[in-house]
Amino acid sequence: MPTDHIIADHTLFSSPASPYVRKVRCMMRELNLEDRVAEKVVTTNALETDPDLAAANPLGRIPALARTGAPTLCDSRVITRYLNDLAGGDLYPEDRLWQVLTLEALCDGMLDSAVAMVYERRLRSEDKVDEGWLDAQWRKVTRTLDRLESDWTDSLSTPFDAGQIALASALGYLDLRHGDRGWRDGHPTLSAWVDEIATRPSLAATAPA
Repeated sequence: MPTDHIIADHTLFSSPASPYVRKVRCMMRELNLEDRVAEKVVTTNALETDPDLAAANPLGRIPALARTGAPTLCDSRVITRYLNDLAGGDLYPEDRLWQVLTLEALCDGMLDSAVAMVYERRLRSEDKVDEGWLDAQWRKVTRTLDRLESDWTDSLSTPFDAGQIALASALGYLDLRHGDRGWRDGHPTLSAWVDEIATRPSLAATAPA
């Protein structure tokens, strides 16, 4: 997103491939906040932290949302909730709040395991990769997918909300980084849903390359 014409009072530290960042970028578009949030793309990883990011967020993690005259916000769930309040949005509806928050937490937890699997292979030499640990993380992912497929399908047909943003981001990341593991097998409802919802403008615009 070009930022040279934006007069923004927030700066989002981001990376295009991060599913956590995608949640925030999607939320910005849903809430029409693009003119208030400039994006600063950084190159950072578990071993080397971008110095500007470290100055904004001592944890060195993205997303981080720097605010003029206020502390930087970190953690995608904190940032999305803040943006919703900032815009007076309805992506955390009061009548379904705990349902939405729980769905978001499940999806973020699934992402934690999926991202950790990527780092295990990326940061270790092949002979040091712990296949047993990778399998254990993937079992967490598949258990969550099974539960979402069996117990959470009602949440897929409600008005669009933050939980659905988290789910679409998580499933998109599984396609991107773990498509060879066949997560769609045995999860036809989730598979069909994510293909349909991916055409929504906010998700289409933030899809990782």
